Amino acid sequence: MTIPITKPVFGPEESLAVQATLENGWIVQGPRVKAFEDRFSAFTGSPFCTATSSCTTALHIAVAMLGLKRGDEVIVPAFTWIATPNVVEYMGAKPIFCDIDLKTFNIDAEQIERRISRRTVGILPVHLFGLCADMDPILRLAKKHRLWVVEDAACAFGARYHGRHAGRLGDIGCFSFHPRKAITTGEGGMITAELKKWDSLARSLRDHGAARSDLARHQGQSAFLLTSYDHLGFNYRMTDIQASLGCAQMDRASWILERRKAIAGVYDQTLAGRDWLQTPAVPTGYEHGYQSYVCLFRPETPTRKNLARLHARRNRLMLELEEKGISTRQGTHAPVLLGYYAKKYKLRPGQFPNAETADRLTMTLPLFPQMTSEEQDRVCDNLTL
Repeated sequence: MTIPITKPVFGPEESLAVQATLENGWIVQGPRVKAFEDRFSAFTGSPFCTATSSCTTALHIAVAMLGLKRGDEVIVPAFTWIATPNVVEYMGAKPIFCDIDLKTFNIDAEQIERRISRRTVGILPVHLFGLCADMDPILRLAKKHRLWVVEDAACAFGARYHGRHAGRLGDIGCFSFHPRKAITTGEGGMITAELKKWDSLARSLRDHGAARSDLARHQGQSAFLLTSYDHLGFNYRMTDIQASLGCAQMDRASWILERRKAIAGVYDQTLAGRDWLQTPAVPTGYEHGYQSYVCLFRPETPTRKNLARLHARRNRLMLELEEKGISTRQGTHAPVLLGYYAKKYKLRPGQFPNAETADRLTMTLPLFPQMTSEEQDRVCDNLTL
């Protein structure tokens, strides 16, 4: 039997929650969305949470709220899911790529300042794979240069940085509930904010720019009247079907995160002696959410000269594991190497060496809460050169 890269945790609670919503008849954005937002707020400590249709749409709303416009520049990591720079492009602005730290796979804070120009308006750090970016120096730079900071916390549910949950460090945070994330609503996202003004604007923009939500209208008087529309918004609403699933997932969130951390700990211990495999780093003061367990394949120190050869060796190993029924994946991709960005901005291989190395040599191992010790032993036993 194949060991999957991940597997959502569903039980009778999720089925009953969805069934109750279907029987209730309110299946668009409504009371279950509000309940999910409240539970997410209680868990993360964020005072304001706004559910959306995906993390990409959450990010799009975030940069729109902050006034991103054509001609602006936003600094983003060179190794991240393509949605991160895409939301900058959506606004007609320009993503300015910055290389990463190969130990954490997150943006290298020491390289950010040299990429700031008079057109820079913000920084979009990513908490990749469940580990927060090094936010203190990023926030200092943002304050110094009067920049906003939006956290791409798609992978960071359960991640903490010096005691604070991801999404509570910058101006706005954005989370994902894709099936590969710790908790899932199928597709879905969440915007976290510390200020009421961002929450109010986010709620309007996700709903075509409405001044009042359908829930508020139907629960009040004169429900037969449509609301006013004061902003150019989007249709980025989460449904109550998704939110009912999310509520059930939040009820088991602590257990899910504990199991992911425990399985990651077994990997750490079992793989400690394999010098050719760099396992996930957890710097002092960080708490990893382990959305994924991403390693770096490095039987030799990666260089420009040997990268192609090491990439081929990694792929052979991943193919051998696949043939043995063990799923793996590359960590994510480097958008700077993909067709759209490479062509538009005339980017060349070698400009972002760490991002390119991560693109070519990362390897994600199976990790999911229901994973048995026998399955994990099977992965580790077959993970050999």
